[in-house]
This record gives sequence, structure tokens and C-alpha cells, in this order.
Amino acid sequence: MLLSLPNWLIHISSSLEWGIASLLMYRYGTLIGRKDVQRFGLFMIPHWVGSWFILAYHISGDAVPVLLDLSETVNLLGSIALLYASLGILKTIKGQSTASIMAAAGLFLISGRPQSYMGEDIFDLILQISSVVYLSFLVTLVLIRKRDPGVFSGLTVAGFWFLLVFIGVTVFFMYLSTEVRGFATLTHDDLLHGSAESLLTISNLMIVLGIHRQIKQFKKQGGSTAPKD
Repeated sequence: MLLSLPNWLIHISSSLEWGIASLLMYRYGTLIGRKDVQRFGLFMIPHWVGSWFILAYHISGDAVPVLLDLSETVNLLGSIALLYASLGILKTIKGQSTASIMAAAGLFLISGRPQSYMGEDIFDLILQISSVVYLSFLVTLVLIRKRDPGVFSGLTVAGFWFLLVFIGVTVFFMYLSTEVRGFATLTHDDLLHGSAESLLTISNLMIVLGIHRQIKQFKKQGGSTAPKD
């Protein structure tokens, strides 16, 4: 295996945090009686499954490319599911338009130029489509937050957006590892790989804390979803 123990802990914690966020979101939807929010929590699960394919890929020493392909395919489906769920929430907000579409980057970025059974062209196409869908999802979060702040806390929305910082830093570290430090991929550069992955851990933690804060406020206010942040 290519990863050190600290790096493994970072990767596992990132995945666990996303799973916890999914459970908390479903619970929050149950508390406030919103099936659309419950559905959002359930639709976070595909990305969680994708993260475990990535862990399995690293366990194999990055030697089983089909695991990478499965991860990216599942993550594409996950991004579509999140966009669908967020649009469903928008439809419940009176007078809300759901026309905003933009472009960004996928949830779990694999660094370097990993081998793929699907071929680089298909692999890159999946990443690009996933990128467009995911930032479209991010835009809907901002619209939801603006018109119905009780659905998502500011910290939760910021956590989803902070993922873009993770992606930007990962791309930069990928360049440093392969072009400057001489590693085959970023995965082989344990220091920079772990540093980049820690940003995903921070992103997921922000999402978890944001949902936890909403649940706590809901209980404290005796069933009111009026935001305080």
C-alpha cells in the first residue's frame, strides 16, 4: 500500500464524516417533517459509496484501475442525485426558480494520471460531466440558503463549497509532485497527498457541524427552524 498510517486516517475520516453527514441530514429532515430534506440525506449515499471505492483502490496500491472507474461512475451518479434532491427542495420554496446552472469539479478527485480501464478520454469525460453537475448543485444550495435559511445552515453550504478549495490545492500539489518532486502520481507523494486530502476532511467536517448545529437549534427552539447563523 502506498499510503502511510496518518494518510490512511485522513482518508478514512473523510469518508466517515460524509456518511455521518448523510445520517444527520436525514435525521434533520425527519425532525422538521420535510421529506425533501430526508431525500437529500439519502441521496448523499452514492458519494459515500464512491469514497470507499477510492479507499479500496488505494488498498490495492493503485493497481486495480476498475475500482477507480467504479468510483468516478458512482460519484457522477451521486452528483446527479444531489442536484436532483436540491432542485426538489427548491420546488417546495414558493416562487423559486430552478434555472441556475454552472460548472465546477467532482467530489472525489484522483490525482495524477491514473490508469483507467475505460480509457483516458472516457474517464476525463465522466469527470467533466460530474464537474458541471456538482457546481450546478452548489448553485442550488446558495439559492435555497437565500430563500429558506432553515433548510441548510451557512456552515453546511460553506462546507460543500469548500470542496473547491480541496480541488484547487490538489491540482496544484499534483503538479508539484509529478513535475517538481519527481513522483509518478500525487498518491506516491505521501506528504502532499495527505495535506490535500486533509482539506476534504475539513470540508466534510464543516458539513457535519453545520447539520448538527441545525438539529441542536431546532431542539432548543422547540420545533422552530428559524436560523440563527
